[in-house]
Amino acid sequence: MPYEFTDSIPYLLNRVGVRLGERFSSQLLEHDVTLSMYRVLAVLRQRGEKTLSELAELVSVEVSTLSRLVGQLVRRGLVSRVRPVTNGRIVQINLTEKGIHLADRLMPVAAMYEETAVDGLDPETVEALKRTLRHINRNISKL
Repeated sequence: MPYEFTDSIPYLLNRVGVRLGERFSSQLLEHDVTLSMYRVLAVLRQRGEKTLSELAELVSVEVSTLSRLVGQLVRRGLVSRVRPVTNGRIVQINLTEKGIHLADRLMPVAAMYEETAVDGLDPETVEALKRTLRHINRNISKL
């Protein structure tokens, strides 16, 4: 079977991700938030306080890029940056009350986009797709 780029998994995943990202980003503009900023807010809301390196892994951003992004979020009062007394080499990132409020407003909008994307698929298919994507992600980690 010949390789067909436009039917490849990386192409199809990227196409879906980019299209959803573009549409959701238009909603985020109303809140003066980028898609990358939203991802940081959502991960922190869902998973709680994280170090910069943990957060970089979860949002799939390089630490140096994330550090600048976190700086913007700190200046806007959405997250805090703290060096623990017990370990001055790390930085803990957490949501402020303002960040919690914004994440709580935006996460249902993101959920609506996901619901629209999987409309017409039964819940078992959606869960199987998520399991498959997590499996693919673990496989890619081996490369």
